[in-house]
Amino acid sequence: MSMLVYRPCTRQVARLAALGLFGLIFGLPLAILLLAAVTGQWNGVLPTILTLRHVRALLGGDQGASLWHSIATGLAASLIAVLLGGGGALAARDLPAGFRRGLDALYFLPIALPSASIGLALLITFSQPPILLNGTVALVVMAHVVLITAYAYANTRAGIETLPAELEDVAGSLGASQWLALRSITLPLLAPYLLAAFALGFALSMGELGATIMLYPPQWVTAPVQVFALTDRGDIYAGAALGVALLACTFLVLLLLNRQKPRILRP
Repeated sequence: MSMLVYRPCTRQVARLAALGLFGLIFGLPLAILLLAAVTGQWNGVLPTILTLRHVRALLGGDQGASLWHSIATGLAASLIAVLLGGGGALAARDLPAGFRRGLDALYFLPIALPSASIGLALLITFSQPPILLNGTVALVVMAHVVLITAYAYANTRAGIETLPAELEDVAGSLGASQWLALRSITLPLLAPYLLAAFALGFALSMGELGATIMLYPPQWVTAPVQVFALTDRGDIYAGAALGVALLACTFLVLLLLNRQKPRILRP
């Protein structure tokens, strides 16, 4: 059986099967979404009328605004998540193992719960004094931060584990303060992991729906909520156009962030 796996013809069949499965699960739905974004009428196997009307609608109005709201929410939430998650991971370095496990559980608990439950918990907590945030953009950003901070924490922890344990001690023996060693040595070495945490948090925030749909104020409708609203009232093609724009914006920001890695690593 093992010899069969290593035969060239078997490997070729396995590659073709994997490629076909990938195309069926990911490629075909994406192609259909792209096609639907420029469809005016679809009565057969292929669209019968093509139009750019839905694409032009993205340049203004509610759909364009919702796209901007998602980008702004994603950037703000990702930055806060990196500060909270990265700071927590750095603080956990010197804690006893038992406390570190407790901190891990605290950070990872939100991603083990349905996002709608997180949204409901925040809605109940901040809908009455002394902290009244219901109906504000801040509560939407807070929900996104809660949902993505665990990934920033995990990425930073992974980066810390790759660093020599005595690195800052050596710097201290040479006269550097803890803050100087952290700023000049540890953080630059962790920069790729922090950037990856920011990128992952942004991608997750751009697609978040469960908690957002429970918390968003009328003046701050995000793109996933707008896509849901459009498709719910039967405007499938407008929803597809906004969905494609959401994917494109996410990919563009991730591409820009990825291009910054070599610059960060330069001395």
